[in-house]
Amino acid sequence: MNQKPIRFIITLFACLAVLYPLWVRFGSLGWTLGPSILQSIFPALGLIAFAVLWLHVISGAFEPYLRTLFDFDRFVHRTSIIILICLILHPLLLLIDFDFNFSAVFAYGEKYILLAVIGWLLLITYDIGKALKRYNFFVRHWNAILLISTTGFILTFLHSLALGSDLQAGPLRAVWIFYGATAIPATVYNYGIKRFRQVR
Repeated sequence: MNQKPIRFIITLFACLAVLYPLWVRFGSLGWTLGPSILQSIFPALGLIAFAVLWLHVISGAFEPYLRTLFDFDRFVHRTSIIILICLILHPLLLLIDFDFNFSAVFAYGEKYILLAVIGWLLLITYDIGKALKRYNFFVRHWNAILLISTTGFILTFLHSLALGSDLQAGPLRAVWIFYGATAIPATVYNYGIKRFRQVR
């Protein structure tokens, strides 16, 4: 069976999953160079990070099949770098825009900013664990690290849905809810059902 059309459809779907939020974000903005440019860019980095993280979670549920179509490890490696860059720059640009005034940042919505901080710390455990994977402890607990990181993803979903300026109304909000609603059962499958089947 010719798998090229299937690879094309999956690749197109993955690209649209990331590009559509950016199109919504930048489609309504007038570009001007000035202090406000950071306010335009930092939300886009959060959208990218979340959308690519969603692709990670969903693809994990279909990993055996996707491995027959793509170099799955290369996909995870390259997109993980994109996620890490966005995870660093998203809060950093916000802090720069507010002259590192943490009180002003928390004024956005203290509860949901706190969720973002906790989610960020949980997400970054993936990159820390990956960097230290040469040590046996991190190899033995790699699945736990993945679960912790995915929990961070779910917390950032709640953060983004509550505070994301582009997610308060319109089609993108429905898309975001779809991302979250599909990520939760995928997480249950990836770290519950699938792991249980593997140890049987």
